Amino acid sequence: MKIGNSPDGSAAPAKAEARPAARKPEASGANDIVRTATSAKPEPSAQVAISATAQMAASAAGADDGSFDTAKVQRISQAISEGKFTVNARAIADKLVANAQELLDARANKH
Repeated sequence: MKIGNSPDGSAAPAKAEARPAARKPEASGANDIVRTATSAKPEPSAQVAISATAQMAASAAGADDGSFDTAKVQRISQAISEGKFTVNARAIADKLVANAQELLDARANKH
C-alpha cells in the first residue's frame, strides 16, 4: 500500500486542499494581535533538575581530561590555511575500526 492511500480506495486530499484558507485581518488592530501572539515566548513545558552527583561527575569529567588543546587547534588551523595540512587516512581508519569494535563489544556485553 502506498502512503496516503486509504484501505477503502478513496484518495486522501492533497495538502493544498486540506489546508484552510488563510484569513486576512479585518481591522488594523488584528495585525497587532497576530504580532503579539507570535512573538510571545511560550511557557516551558517541563523543568529539569540535575542531581548533585551528576553535577560533580560533569565537573570532574571536564576538569583536566585534556580533551581540548587550544594550541593544537591553532596549529592545525594555521596548517590548513597555509595548505600544509595532510590527512592521515590510515590513522582515521584505524580509529574508526577501534571505535566500532568498542561499540560491538559493549553491545555484546549487554546481552
